[in-house]
Amino acid sequence: MAAMSMVRKQEDTSIRRPERSAAKLSIIVGENLRTLRRKHGLSLEQLAHLSGVSRAMLGQIETGKSAPTINLLARIAGALNVSVSSLISSPDHGGTVIVPRDRSTVVTSSEGGFTCRALFPWGDPQSAEIYEVTIAGRHVQSFAAHAPGVKKTLVVLSGTVEVTIGEVSPSSIAEGDTILFNADAPHKFYNPGESEAKAFLIITGNEALSSRTRSL
Repeated sequence: MAAMSMVRKQEDTSIRRPERSAAKLSIIVGENLRTLRRKHGLSLEQLAHLSGVSRAMLGQIETGKSAPTINLLARIAGALNVSVSSLISSPDHGGTVIVPRDRSTVVTSSEGGFTCRALFPWGDPQSAEIYEVTIAGRHVQSFAAHAPGVKKTLVVLSGTVEVTIGEVSPSSIAEGDTILFNADAPHKFYNPGESEAKAFLIITGNEALSSRTRSL
């Protein structure tokens, strides 16, 4: 995601979980990473090669000594062919579940230019993920390529969002418009306006549909 040069690219993101301490979340991520890596029969060196994340950093994450950014988690999840949420998931809930706004999982850029609120229980398997997205004025948010088969749908609720997919020219999506695209190429969301833009982001994919895991 020619307009891109006008704004600052924001890479680092964090996960805000009101009901968990950062330390506890780091331990959960570490345990999940170790379990998934071993399940795939990978050493730290092999996973480092596949993900582009150093062996030292992977070791620190597994031992709970380092809290990875969303971008790092996405690279690791992609290498393991799993969802980001599977690295930070909690036990599943059965039956009807209510997700209060103040207990939602929120992914936000380090400077708050991009906020993505999960509209579902974060730890539960979903065939489709729905997020409430807020993009600050003049902010651009970049995303790495997902695994083949992952699709995204962006429904703009207010404002305008320019969506750039790979090397293709940006598509301008105004209030009430919807764009659907394959997310297996790097892509960007850019708000060209001064006021914040709001949208719903829906993510589906072969992995989510077949094994009930999640892609962020």
